[in-house]
Amino acid sequence: MAQIQLIVGLGNPGAEYQSTRHNAGFWLLDELARRCRQDFRAEARFQSEVARCHLEGRDCRLQKPLTYMNRSGQAVRALMQFFRIPLEEILVVHDELDLPAGVARLKIGGGHGGHNGLRDLISHLGGREFHRLRLGIAHPGDKRQVVDYVLKAPGKDDRLLIGRAMDDALAVMPLVLAGQIEKAMHQLHSRSE
Repeated sequence: MAQIQLIVGLGNPGAEYQSTRHNAGFWLLDELARRCRQDFRAEARFQSEVARCHLEGRDCRLQKPLTYMNRSGQAVRALMQFFRIPLEEILVVHDELDLPAGVARLKIGGGHGGHNGLRDLISHLGGREFHRLRLGIAHPGDKRQVVDYVLKAPGKDDRLLIGRAMDDALAVMPLVLAGQIEKAMHQLHSRSE
């Protein structure tokens, strides 16, 4: 039973990207750090902002790569190697076009599904067996609109739905950190059906 040692939020650094759909992973990590009463600090050697989180008797590291989405892998690999964290003990939080806004899903392994952050992680980490927390942002309906869509802020209704899905995901985080992924999946997936 793999206990999660590292939670990575995917997003793009900078104020211009802060409220965009592609930064849903950053949003969740910011809220998790707040609940753990921790602040992120820049760590040049990991090209990231990092924090520690203590939640119901479990400790883990939080990482927000500052390398831009499509180069997240090198930052995560640097931290993973430094602390000797196995691939199976990493949870990656990211936006998901294939899920409606308001839905969060846990998953173990899988492909990148066209997500540039996941593509780079799989390439740099040497495998795909990390855990994922997928935050639904919905699909614009036309694949030619995807780039503009993910780099824009969601409307008020979708932002509320995404916030609710984040709350559902954060509610099962103690189970995730304890390595009780199946139980966390069951609870999370039954909340947002």
